Amino acid sequence: MVNTAHIEGMKSPLFISWQLTRNCNLACLHCCTESAPGKALPGELKRDEALRFAEDIINAGVPYVMLCGGEPFTVPWFMDVAQMLGENNVQLKIETNGQEITPLVVDVLRRLPVRSIQVSLDGDTQTAYGAQRVGGLLEKAHNGCRLIKAAGIPLEITFAPTTYNIHEGEAVIDRAVSLGAFRFNTGRLMRIGTAAKLFDRLEPPEYHWTEFLKMLESKEKELSGKIELCYRPFTIQEGLKEGLSAPPATLLVLPHGKVKVSAPLPYTCADVRRESLEECWNAYLRAWKNPKVLKAAKNLLKQPELLEDANRWQPLTDLSPALEPTAELRVRS
Repeated sequence: MVNTAHIEGMKSPLFISWQLTRNCNLACLHCCTESAPGKALPGELKRDEALRFAEDIINAGVPYVMLCGGEPFTVPWFMDVAQMLGENNVQLKIETNGQEITPLVVDVLRRLPVRSIQVSLDGDTQTAYGAQRVGGLLEKAHNGCRLIKAAGIPLEITFAPTTYNIHEGEAVIDRAVSLGAFRFNTGRLMRIGTAAKLFDRLEPPEYHWTEFLKMLESKEKELSGKIELCYRPFTIQEGLKEGLSAPPATLLVLPHGKVKVSAPLPYTCADVRRESLEECWNAYLRAWKNPKVLKAAKNLLKQPELLEDANRWQPLTDLSPALEPTAELRVRS
């Protein structure tokens, strides 16, 4: 049984990861959300709906929100939401590919309580970066990082290893240090979304992962005090195991307002369009006691290929933990 005692007394989450859109200005081969140019999800929240949800976040006292996508800067009302949250003392994190960072953007954001802007640098040469982040220019991402740092906004760098770029991981860490980032994030390739469809092409051989981990451990010692290297848990399955023992006080909100139980699982448990944040939070707590969710999580730990189902969302229509599940995830033989 999942232990939710540590979050049961909370009236709202401590953190909301809000995916604003599936639209993006790049077509990344490893994208876990299947985002790409023109790929906005049908029924994504409109501006007035997004602002209503932002107001609900503020009224519920949620202290910390991550705005992500897709590419959040492609959303016309992104700044409206960011300013509304920030001006009401909600701390912000923004995930971006860095292609749309301009002096005007950072001038607005530096006035808000932004805990960090996280920029993806999947390579230290245009060859590797462009092969994986199709349509992206590495120099634009670097310039975006410099603008963020110059504005006094904390900078994080993220690196998603694949066969195209794993050999440049160490160089990207050194680049992150030179750009003034305080944190470098990485982990094993997630078999979700676009990455799942191209997994055989993207997944490096096992010995490359062994060498990559050795490099991370070595750089962690070398750069102690200069930058934080975040790579634990290393796999999404390890993260799910942690969630099974103690679910995080976090809500993952999809672009159309549905709330996911957990990133690697396909279940949604609430809808911010139709329910208050308090109701969504209570549905999340109940979902972690649902036999359907628990069985699916255990199946996934045994069969990692089931991660391919993560974006095939299924609503948990009955959130009573006392009832047995009526259907299970597709299990491959």
